[in-house]
Amino acid sequence: MAYTVKKLAQVSGVSVRTLHFYDEIGLLPPAYVGDNGYRYYQEEQLLMLQQILFFRELGFELKEIQKILGQPEFDKLHALASHKDALQHKQRRMQELISTIDKTIKQINGERIMSIKEMYAGFTPEGQAERESFLVNRYGEYAKKWVEESKENTKNWSHEQWENFSEEWNDICAHLAALLAKNTRVGSPEVQAIVEKHYLMIKKFWTPNHESYIGLGLGYLEFDWKKAFEEYDSQHPKLARYLADAIKVFADHKLK
Repeated sequence: MAYTVKKLAQVSGVSVRTLHFYDEIGLLPPAYVGDNGYRYYQEEQLLMLQQILFFRELGFELKEIQKILGQPEFDKLHALASHKDALQHKQRRMQELISTIDKTIKQINGERIMSIKEMYAGFTPEGQAERESFLVNRYGEYAKKWVEESKENTKNWSHEQWENFSEEWNDICAHLAALLAKNTRVGSPEVQAIVEKHYLMIKKFWTPNHESYIGLGLGYLEFDWKKAFEEYDSQHPKLARYLADAIKVFADHKLK
């Protein structure tokens, strides 16, 4: 059975726009294109899309997924077994976090008293440590200074300050996504005004110069910071690239 893009989008939950994008970058070409110009997908493509979604769920970047799936020795059954192990690990961690939430609710309601260890059960520094390691490997000694500066500037942040940062980031992404949808040039005053807000937000952590700010933008493409864009990714899969390009324009004009 062959599926059109529209039908595949309906059954998979992946937007038509994202499927078109996957075809454009060669990640998921259709089985064939009909005389009517429609893309048609068959079982092989459906299984490949499933693999892509598994890898995305596990935090892989599109470039990494494309490289893995493109290997001649790629084994779907072996990959599925690996996905299962990873998802079971993730499931255990999610269950631990759910348990922490339940205990916290009881704490707030005065039903029990949590230990400090219980309050932070399920949270690990692995993600942040991995990102810091990437920066240091990518930029050397300079990056160590950025990481230390960031830790120093945020060591006394309250929960409310972190919430405000999250809201600020979401606001920046939402505005950029809207401008991207209109095909607004990255060098336009509207986009550059949003990038300036992004730059000022980053300065709360560390102060980028011309090179490091451009490097941060490239980091959104080179490393697994997918989750920062996941709310917008299905409709705007090019948002990270859009921001990276806009950051370079800003840095070239404002930070030299």
